[in-house]
Amino acid sequence: MTDIIAFLNIGGPALWVIAGLSVITLGLILWKLWRLSLMGAWRRDATEAAVNLWQRGQHDKALSGLQSRNGLRARVVKTAMNASQSLTAEDARDETARVARGALMDAGSGLRALDLIATIAPLIGLLGTVLGMIDAFQALQDSGARADPSALAGGIWEALLTTAAGMAVAIPASMALSWFDSINDQLAHDFDDLATRILSKSKQG
Repeated sequence: MTDIIAFLNIGGPALWVIAGLSVITLGLILWKLWRLSLMGAWRRDATEAAVNLWQRGQHDKALSGLQSRNGLRARVVKTAMNASQSLTAEDARDETARVARGALMDAGSGLRALDLIATIAPLIGLLGTVLGMIDAFQALQDSGARADPSALAGGIWEALLTTAAGMAVAIPASMALSWFDSINDQLAHDFDDLATRILSKSKQG
């Protein structure tokens, strides 16, 4: 623990801030994985089976198979099924679209924070480097002709440390953000596909 604190002190306040961002990033990623798992982001079998039953005209069986399901896809599918039986075709589509938008917002919660971290972590690291370089060159100016090249090099590498740390936090944050965005895109596609199959079949019926 002492070594970690000493290492963070080398980079100054910027490195401490970046260390805090790294903890927040890890927490956000783990929280998102847990939330998406609870929301059934990777489970489609039950809703797919219900939609197939619906398309074969087994409406009651399709709805009963989703009664205990609270996942994102199940929420949209149940809304589409119930709306198709009680609303006009246009109103059913509007209601289904409203619920789908809400489900996507739930799935996308926390992504703005990851995006912000991916953006500001390198900037904080760069700020730390600039401030460190200013200190190093001020020390060089004060020493005049007695300047020690090794001392200057030491100040420079310490300053560059914050830039490396900022990038080390931003890269995994950006990768996680891209992956979570792809999950949201897949969910949006599935919502549209499942709802269209339900509402189109209901219209035909």
